[in-house]
Amino acid sequence: MLNIYGDRGNIISLARRAQWRGIDVNIVNQGVGGAVDVEQTDLLFVGGGQDKEQLTVCEDFKGIKGKSIKEAVEAGAVLLSICGGYQLLGHFFKTGTGETLPGIGLFDAWTIAGKRRFIGNVLVESQVGGEKRTLVGFENHSGRTFLAEGTPPLGKALVGFGNNGDDGSEGAVYRNAYGCYLHGSLLPKNPWFADHLLLTALRRRYGSTVTLQPLDDAVEERAHQSVVEHMRRLGTVRSGVS
Repeated sequence: MLNIYGDRGNIISLARRAQWRGIDVNIVNQGVGGAVDVEQTDLLFVGGGQDKEQLTVCEDFKGIKGKSIKEAVEAGAVLLSICGGYQLLGHFFKTGTGETLPGIGLFDAWTIAGKRRFIGNVLVESQVGGEKRTLVGFENHSGRTFLAEGTPPLGKALVGFGNNGDDGSEGAVYRNAYGCYLHGSLLPKNPWFADHLLLTALRRRYGSTVTLQPLDDAVEERAHQSVVEHMRRLGTVRSGVS
């Protein structure tokens, strides 16, 4: 239900990058009702959606589904969430009509709908995995997400509004869970981040000695760089990008 602006492409990217390395992938589509299989799940994805879909998913998260997602992350599973999914994994989302949708509290963050819609390309400087890298994506949200003190963001927005348009942060991180506003879809244009998620999930299942065979990412890197160069031509890059 949470799958807009190409978000499903993230699942395709993860599956393909695993399969190109000879790694079998079992994708389980999770609908309303039921729970996440904590023992068998290595990586979870939650995409974005409109308020109507968020209402339905919010109700579903109140039961065993939300509890099992938190249990999976606490047990070391990897999670990527985008936009509406990211918002519902915080403490709450207060909509434009004043309704408060409770989240599952995975991220120590909350979201309040604003009057201005944040739309456009985003460039994020991130140090996930210990190395400073960039992420590119496309944001389209009116929700303003705020992180509690001590909650690390996914990165710093060099272009775009990020979490709330004020503090320069983009996304949130908790254990191996990542939330952000980057549609587009995110992972095909950021292969290093896709591989970080895969490797983290594999090491959780099979141990710290697991490595990933390098892939030829020339096409993916050109896609990434073309977005960066477009932003540079527009003069919108604030700092930190070579």
